[in-house]
Formats: sequence, structure tokens, C-alpha cells
Amino acid sequence: MIITVTMNPSLDMAYPVPHLIIDDVNRVTNVSKTAGGKGLNVTRVLKQLGASVVATGLIGGNIGRFITEQLGATDIAHDFYEISGESRHSIAILHDEGKQTELLETGPEISELELAGFLEKFVGLTKDVAALTISGSLPPGVPQDFYQKLINLVKVPVLLDSSGKTLAASLAGQRKPFLIKPNLSEIQELVGVELSLDNLEQLKAVLQGETFTDIEWLVISMGSQGALAKHNEHFYRVEIPKIAVVNPVGSGDATLAGLAYSVEKGLSDEELLKTGMVCGMLNAQEHQTGWINPANFSELFEKIIVTKI
Repeated sequence: MIITVTMNPSLDMAYPVPHLIIDDVNRVTNVSKTAGGKGLNVTRVLKQLGASVVATGLIGGNIGRFITEQLGATDIAHDFYEISGESRHSIAILHDEGKQTELLETGPEISELELAGFLEKFVGLTKDVAALTISGSLPPGVPQDFYQKLINLVKVPVLLDSSGKTLAASLAGQRKPFLIKPNLSEIQELVGVELSLDNLEQLKAVLQGETFTDIEWLVISMGSQGALAKHNEHFYRVEIPKIAVVNPVGSGDATLAGLAYSVEKGLSDEELLKTGMVCGMLNAQEHQTGWINPANFSELFEKIIVTKI
């Protein structure tokens, strides 16, 4: 079984408008409302892959009830810790030939007592699991090193998708995540060095630095350019085919789901990287965020090229 952690879930609301008119009325006829947050996108894709998965994290208020009801309606197992505050909204305005303007609430203030209650639940949930994913932002009141605390509490592989100060704090402890999935900009922010795929030797040297010591898997996502990956001492270049992109939002979450699925199944390095990339591409081909069509999996899988470098 795989546990997914979403500490700051949201009700994702998408408002499509032909043209966004500033300082005027914009009428919307087709609104979609989805149980959101990066970890819940991971959860949905894992479910569609056929994995046994349980979603956990913090949830609260009427928005929280909507989220859990929607998860239940799609037969996704969940066991959240209920907080006194109201879970957040995330609003995406889709407009003007593919542009997207987002309004993201920070989330409810979390008390020390609520954090302690969640940690108690977390320890119980993670006793007999094969892998754990941790994704997304932290709500107010949660310290930046909280993900490091979660990593220290489990002995199973932890796949972490975070960024900025939260990612830096998560890597500062003695126990490291099993896998991280930053993009090139996030790596640059961590190490303070400008990097490029054109200077592969410099990039490899950075990934072998002290910052990433004892992290078994580094998967550096590069959008349409595929990925660069490091597993222990081995480096891989992953090339992906061109696809017609419908909605790229959530593709990184889908990639993490594919990687977690591969870890649970004990797949080879090549199979793991291909599975992760396929899931990201499949998500990009769908209108709904955190959604894939497994029927198209095999065709894309065969088109991905993984080269040891």
C-alpha cells in the first residue's frame, strides 16, 4: 500500500472564460470543482494505475467535507486528521488562448495541538506501507521542517515533491527522502548555481554534492525535454516523444505517482523512469487535473528513450 500526504488540500475551482476582462464582470457557464492539492492529484493517478492507496493530511470545514465526499464518490480511500479551520480554495481562471491565472489561498492556521494529533494518526497509518509520497505546500502554523519530521518517523521509501525553503529544510536532516523530483530551477535555488542541460558535467557534479548525499533517487523534470535522473551513482537521460498537450497542470504530480507505483512494484531503473514520464504525459493529454487514461500507457512507454550517461 502507498500513503499520500497532503497537508494543505484544496477545492480546486476552474473558471474558463474566452477572454478575461479586468475590472469588469466575467460570466462563467462551466465551472469544474475538484478535490485538489498536489498530493490528491498523486492519489488519483495511483488509483487509476491500480495501486492500493490511502490519502491522508489535514482537512477542515465545509470545503473539507466536499473534498472527502468527492474522494469517496470515486472510491479513493482516505483518512485525514480533521482541523478546526476551513480548508482552502484554489481558483484557476482559464482564458485567452491557453493562459491561466491562479488565485491560491494560503490555507487555514494550524495549531500545535492539531499537528500533534496528525502526527499520532500518521504513525498509525504508516506501519505497514510500501512507500509514502509527500507533496505540496504547508499551511500557516506548520514549521518548514515538518516534512523532515515525517521522514524521520518512517522506515519506508519517501518520495518528496516540494520546493524552496521547505525542500531545503527537508534535506537538512540526518535521514533523507528516498526520492525527490525538483525541476532545474528548484535545483538552482537549492545550490545557488546557474545550471543548464547543455553543461551536463557541471550538472552531474552538482547532483553529486553534499546537498544530495544519501538521496537514492534524484529525478530532475525538464518538461518537454524529458528528465535527467540519478540513482545512487548512475546517471540517466530520459527523452520523451512530442505529444499534443491539453492541460499540463498536475503532470508533475502524475509523474510522482508513476514513480511511487514503480517503487512499490520493485521495477528496474529504466522501467521506473519510463513509468513516471508516461504518467506525466498522460495527464497532460487530459482536461482533468490528476487524471490519466491507462489505455494509452503502453504506446507512450515504448516511445521513451532512457540512456545511461
